[in-house]
Amino acid sequence: MSDQPLTYSPFDAEVIADPYPVYRELRANSPAHWSREANSWVLSRYDDVSAALADPATYSSASGIFPTPPGVDMTELFLPMLIMSDPPRHTQLRQIVSRAFTPRRIAALEPHIETLVKDLLDQTPEAGNWEFVSGFAGPLPAIVIADMLGVPRDDRDQFRAWSTTLIQSNPVRGEFGAGLDAAAALYEYFTAFLAERRAHPQDDLMTALVQAEVDGEYLSEEELLGFCLLLLVAGHETTTNLLSNSAVVLAQHPDVRQQLADDPELVPAAVEELLRFDSPVQGLARTLTAPVELHGESMQTGDTVLLLFGSANRDDHAFPHADRFDVNRHPERQVAFGRGIHFCLGASLARLEARIALQTLLTRRPDWDVDLDAAVRLHSGPIRGYISLPMQ
Repeated sequence: MSDQPLTYSPFDAEVIADPYPVYRELRANSPAHWSREANSWVLSRYDDVSAALADPATYSSASGIFPTPPGVDMTELFLPMLIMSDPPRHTQLRQIVSRAFTPRRIAALEPHIETLVKDLLDQTPEAGNWEFVSGFAGPLPAIVIADMLGVPRDDRDQFRAWSTTLIQSNPVRGEFGAGLDAAAALYEYFTAFLAERRAHPQDDLMTALVQAEVDGEYLSEEELLGFCLLLLVAGHETTTNLLSNSAVVLAQHPDVRQQLADDPELVPAAVEELLRFDSPVQGLARTLTAPVELHGESMQTGDTVLLLFGSANRDDHAFPHADRFDVNRHPERQVAFGRGIHFCLGASLARLEARIALQTLLTRRPDWDVDLDAAVRLHSGPIRGYISLPMQ
């Protein structure tokens, strides 16, 4: 190990490119680590991350879930939303939106998703280079969530652009203003669309949100807009990045890829391992409501704590030989989608989309390669994925 003091910043370009070496150092030498760059404590071990996720009373989401450098306030990017709330309001809001993500409703989407996957692949060239993110991994979940919300498919490219700009708002790189503009554009769009749904109700999630009541009261305009932003961004960013990360990992493990092509029944287990091995959400923050003593460090009320899902999923104590990609592992305990009351509502949808997409891709294009030299990564602290991924 280097003689230099251990530092960790989720905004550092080298960390974004490959965070796993510094995660190993954090777990081994500084499991409760103060990051000046992120202005937060950083928990990297599986047991600590899992315990924090299971204790929302101490590790609160209400003050924000994204780590930020000192002096930067990202709360103006986001109106009140489910993922940034605590009980009892969180419980009430989750009950409303969870109706759209029941197992029965998600299972009913399978034929629709299969058709979308085939149509998208039909539009790609049979030979030569093609752009995996803009041509496949981005449009697929964007279309699915747009159809669920009831917004026009023709707007999906604009949604994708706004969403990417928002997620890419790395404050260290001076991109905060662009993120504010993207959030404002999304809120303006959905303000008009919500008004249209009030006047002309339809059989879609947007109408259901407008008509939803909590304790006899309708959701506020800010809560509705927060729902729309969360569902749009979280509803497709996670799957887009899961698919692009998976394409890279499988290209780097051609023997495993061939094993999956020969036996498509292995793909659901492979999706779990892909989620563990290179998590699309590397970590989210919480705020302490009480002091916590951990690994000899004293964390105080009001301190921000960054929970590194990506590091927890590479902890050898939870997953033996964790740096090995193994589709026979069955890592049911992985925390790529979080855990507890904030477990990702769209996890089952993301898993379904990923399974269908990978099974079809393995059938239609089983020998793909990726050009990592030409690929462009997202420069986002918590989100790991690609803006562009050339494939052939």
